[in-house]
Amino acid sequence: MQELFVDTPEGLVDLAAQLAGSEWLALDTEFIREKTYWPRLCLIQVSNGEIAAGVDVLALDDLKPLLDVLYDGHIIKVFHAARQDLEIFLHDWGHIPLPLFDTQPAAALLGHGDQIGYAKLVKAVLGVNLPKDQSRTDWSLRPLDQAQLRYALDDVIYLGQLYTEMRGSLSERDRLQWLAADFADLADPATYLPDPMLTWKKVKGRQPLRGAQLAVLQQLAAWREQRARELDRPRKWILKDEVLTDLARRTPKDMTSLGKVRGLEPGIIRNQGEALLALIAAGRATPKAQWPSDRRPGAPLSHQQEALVDLLSAALRLIAAEHQLSPTAIANRKDLDKLVRGEQDIELLHGWRRTVAGEPLLAVAHGEWQLLITESGPQLIPARIDH
Repeated sequence: MQELFVDTPEGLVDLAAQLAGSEWLALDTEFIREKTYWPRLCLIQVSNGEIAAGVDVLALDDLKPLLDVLYDGHIIKVFHAARQDLEIFLHDWGHIPLPLFDTQPAAALLGHGDQIGYAKLVKAVLGVNLPKDQSRTDWSLRPLDQAQLRYALDDVIYLGQLYTEMRGSLSERDRLQWLAADFADLADPATYLPDPMLTWKKVKGRQPLRGAQLAVLQQLAAWREQRARELDRPRKWILKDEVLTDLARRTPKDMTSLGKVRGLEPGIIRNQGEALLALIAAGRATPKAQWPSDRRPGAPLSHQQEALVDLLSAALRLIAAEHQLSPTAIANRKDLDKLVRGEQDIELLHGWRRTVAGEPLLAVAHGEWQLLITESGPQLIPARIDH
């Protein structure tokens, strides 16, 4: 395979011409984001099975020749664990390159477990051991050494091989269509821009907060999210989680009490103090019916519910064996607990998991199917309804 490192406009034009018309392109990115909200792209790796290239984004002012190829709707773009890569494309160029294929969810359908890493999947499918020594490298530093370039190119060279091998296996098992919902989620821009009013759910240390305190936290976390995006700074550089939770707990009403909150820098109080007080007041004024709810595990399951979870677990193992899948790639014990509690927003009830296992397990839970022990072993069969 021809290997290239492209850092000139002429080289980029030549590369784009060689990639144009490919059936598929394996894609990966290297970036840094320790000091920014948005990832800072440093390198794009691309391969069509004949050429593998690392494109030095930092050395090129205009990537249009390559982007024209990457956004060609006739070429399948192949990623592994695509979300962070696609976030970059969406933020930097406004669109997600379609159509796409992600080898990570595809791997789950071939019995490799859920959310398997790239190196582990390459080993399992291709028998190749990849070095991991560059996983924490600073990709913004130049020049890149040979070890960095080798690591970067391997990320697309073997990705292309994974794609052709796995796509064939999925096609043979008639499972390609199972991935449609997963890929539709990846193609949805809303996946990468969370609602600021929901970001309070990821604030560490929020668990002791209740009622109006959570409404205050919601207001503060949304403000932090919006400001982090506008300033392109990490959330914690705007306000740390512990400061958010302390503000929500204390709900200060004036600048004097605001100044007593530990960790709140004087500069923030001076420049943003009034805004913070207004947010806190807005949170405190939120009607009780609109207070956010930090759902925690409910009461312990009853003995009957525990027995039902055990039954569903046995049924899940049968379903997984029938499809030659790992049960844990479909659902875990917590998922089954949630199913028994009647929760709907769980992975088991979305995408291919719903079709393969979610709907059959709901049928078991509702008594429409039953687990029967036969001479040939346990089987799931429709329940007989006596009239």
